[in-house]
Amino acid sequence: MSGNIELLNTTLAAAKAADRAALIAYLPAGFPTVDGGIEAVKAVVAGGADVVEVGLPHSDPVLDGPVIQTADDIALRGGVRIADVMRTVREAYEATGVPILVMTYWNPIDRYGVERFTAELAEAGGAGCILPDLPVQESPLWREHADKHSLATVFVVAPSSQDARLATITAAGSGFVYAASLMGVTGTRASVGAQAQDLVGRTRATTDLPVCVGLGVSNAAQAAEVAGFADGVIVGSAFVKAMLDAPDEAAGLAAVRSLAGELAEGVRKR
Repeated sequence: MSGNIELLNTTLAAAKAADRAALIAYLPAGFPTVDGGIEAVKAVVAGGADVVEVGLPHSDPVLDGPVIQTADDIALRGGVRIADVMRTVREAYEATGVPILVMTYWNPIDRYGVERFTAELAEAGGAGCILPDLPVQESPLWREHADKHSLATVFVVAPSSQDARLATITAAGSGFVYAASLMGVTGTRASVGAQAQDLVGRTRATTDLPVCVGLGVSNAAQAAEVAGFADGVIVGSAFVKAMLDAPDEAAGLAAVRSLAGELAEGVRKR
């Protein structure tokens, strides 16, 4: 079975054709449980998310701040495995029909096996992977298998990335480019900052791929601000925090659906 990179491409193109940014939601697999994580994905899509990133919980998530680290710890203590991540992708895709990507650090894929991981992700209906710590120069093996299985390879660029480096990264990527709005880890912030707009402009000068901004967006006003200059708005910590702060799972699901609705409205008001 082929992966769903084309679904990702057409979804992002449809948002652009509608003169708006796409809303991309991040949620970790296995949080608060495997079943609960699947329901959370369904909830954010019901609220208005166009694309979902399913996080593969990791014990040393170098890009992620304390909120997502807490959720990852809950998932890992609950015994989550790569098979559960694949199940999350499969059931979420079958239930929603939206593109589902996996966001993961490289070590779990390397240990699991690149061919095995890409084949299983494609079979589950996945659209691709976001790989924040895989250097482009070390990515040919991954990209070979991702291409074979019609999976997107999304790399992360940062405000510190020089123009020549941006060109190298974007030439190797597919699906979209993940632009980190600032130097630091994931988490909600009072403002997203001018660095993000500059980075999007510099990245667009090197590629026709959509450029989507993550790190720091937590409310409709910030989503509207970022949607004014980016092709997609990525929100993770705000969804995870809503789940963590809820008194029970049902309340958490209602909270993330409501937040997705507010953010979806925000990206349409750019």
